Amino acid sequence: MKASQLIESKYLKKEDAGDGLLVTVRDFKKENVGREDEQEMKWVIHFDECKPMVLNSTNIALIEKALGTDETDDWIGQKIVLFNDENVSFGGKVTGGVRVDVNRTKRYHAKANEGHSKPAPVRSAGQQLEDMEDDIPF
Repeated sequence: MKASQLIESKYLKKEDAGDGLLVTVRDFKKENVGREDEQEMKWVIHFDECKPMVLNSTNIALIEKALGTDETDDWIGQKIVLFNDENVSFGGKVTGGVRVDVNRTKRYHAKANEGHSKPAPVRSAGQQLEDMEDDIPF
């Protein structure tokens, strides 16, 4: 067991997203994400497949870009790909964090629109990522 698995959270963590996690947007709610003794209201996005994720301005912009609309009502029922981006910084330190993968989300939707029933390379919640081949040459 990894040490990160010992830390419980009701919200999605970078370890939950891994190399790629395909999720379906269920809804949005403003919730108190603060500790027991403090109140900190933030927007939270809920998914059908896994824990909810606390939204930040970067991920909001990435979802907008990935789905091609700033109308959040249009996001409901849409699939997005989340991943652990090791370059995310918090408090001046590079810590890693959950990000929306714009390119893989767009590829997923393009393949789904072509009639493919299972356009990988992402995994559903609870499944291992088998082969991660991107079309990015570097």
